[in-house]
Amino acid sequence: MGGLARYVRGEQMFKHEPRDGAHPVGLTFARQPIRVLGVDPGLTRCGIGVVDGAPGRALALVKVGVIRTPSDHDIAARLLAIQIEMEEWLDTCRPDAVAVERVFSQLNVRTAMGTAQAGAVAIVAAARRNIPVGLHTPTEVKAAVTGNGRADKDQVTTMVTRLLRLTESPRPADAADALALAICHLWRAGTTTRYAQAAANAPSQLAAQEGRHS
Repeated sequence: MGGLARYVRGEQMFKHEPRDGAHPVGLTFARQPIRVLGVDPGLTRCGIGVVDGAPGRALALVKVGVIRTPSDHDIAARLLAIQIEMEEWLDTCRPDAVAVERVFSQLNVRTAMGTAQAGAVAIVAAARRNIPVGLHTPTEVKAAVTGNGRADKDQVTTMVTRLLRLTESPRPADAADALALAICHLWRAGTTTRYAQAAANAPSQLAAQEGRHS
């Protein structure tokens, strides 16, 4: 690993101690806070942010940072460096779920490929640990955090700073975007689970109503 250290220049801030105990494999509508690790994938800068929270509960920042790799180095070494750093984050923070930006469309094919490759590294690292993964488009994240699917990066950063009650904005934008992904997943997961629970309960509720009218 020592030979690979030169490929990684990670930045971290706002650190807090990780929780004790193993994480659950499944993500359900939580009465207690759950932990989500958000990944804004990229080869040169890969943002990572960890947030504790639940729908209807206050959000809390755990850790945020950026994994950096030199653009002039070999792609295989860069992806391996991202994997090593990503696995350290997963093992240290022990999230209940991982949220990764879905590559929707980009005019720059080379950039899109690098984003997809870095995202795949995060997905595989989570899968090895049986951690569920959610994919969210940039529009979904912006809408969840700001209420506007066309919000710019400054608006996203401002809302992330407010929602997490930070004294300073996470920088660079990749770090703020990673936190926004985590927040989006926390809120959307709760809504999705409530809908699923309602759908699952619908047949029994209908049967009970029919029984009362028979």
